[in-house]
Amino acid sequence: MKVFLLVIVVLLLIAVVVAWRHGSVAREQQRLSDARAEAQRWYERLGGQVMNLHGDDPAARQALADAGERYNAAGGQLQQATSVRQFELARESALEGLAYVRAARIAMGLDPGPELPPLAGAAGAGQLTSEREVTVEGQHYKAGPRPGPETPYYYPGGRVEGRPVPSGWYSTPVWKTALGAGAGVLGGMLIFDALFSPGFGDMGYQDGFADGFAAGDNDAGVSDAGDFGGGDFGGGDFGGDF
Repeated sequence: MKVFLLVIVVLLLIAVVVAWRHGSVAREQQRLSDARAEAQRWYERLGGQVMNLHGDDPAARQALADAGERYNAAGGQLQQATSVRQFELARESALEGLAYVRAARIAMGLDPGPELPPLAGAAGAGQLTSEREVTVEGQHYKAGPRPGPETPYYYPGGRVEGRPVPSGWYSTPVWKTALGAGAGVLGGMLIFDALFSPGFGDMGYQDGFADGFAAGDNDAGVSDAGDFGGGDFGGGDFGGDF
C-alpha cells in the first residue's frame, strides 16, 4: 500500500513538472509572438511614412534620409530576430526612424502626428530647448530645438561614447564622427564637452541628464571654447504616451 501511494505521489509530481514546463514554453512563445507583432507594427508604420513623405527643405530631406536608414536597419533586424530581445531592438530602430519622420514633418511645417513611446536609448538625455553655439579647434558648431539653415541635422537623443546627447537639431552630425574611430572620437568628445559640460552655467537639465553626464568619461579637454550661450536643456523623456 505504501509503495502504491509513493508511486501515485511521484506520478503527480511528474505531472506537475510537465504541466509547468509546458506552460512556461507556451508563455515564452506568447512573449515572442507579442514582441514580433509589436516590432512589425512600428516597422510597417515607419515604412508608410518613408514611402509617402517627400521634402524639399534640406533639414527635412536629411531627416527623411536618416528615417530611411532606420527603416532598412529595422527590416534587417526583423528578418534575423529569433528572440524577444532581438525583436525589441528592431522595434527600437523603427521608433528611431519614426522620431526622424516627426522631425522631418516639423521641418516641412506639417503636423508631427501623435507622440511616440519613449526611446530606450534616449532615456535621461533630455532635449534642447534653446540654441547653443561653441567654437572648438577653430570650427563653429551650433545646436538648437528647431531646424534651420545652420542646424539641418536632427538627433533623437541618446548616448555617444557614454555621454548623454539631448535630442535637437545640430549644425553637424557630430555623433556619427564620435562613433567612428581614432581622432574622430576625440574630436566628437571635445565638441560634446564644449556644448554640454555642466561647468558652464545652469544647463537646466533634470537629474537623469546630470547623472548620465557625470557617469561618462569627462577627461577630454576643450580647446578654444567660444560663446557657450545661455540656453537651457529641458530634461525628461523624448516621447510621451502613445
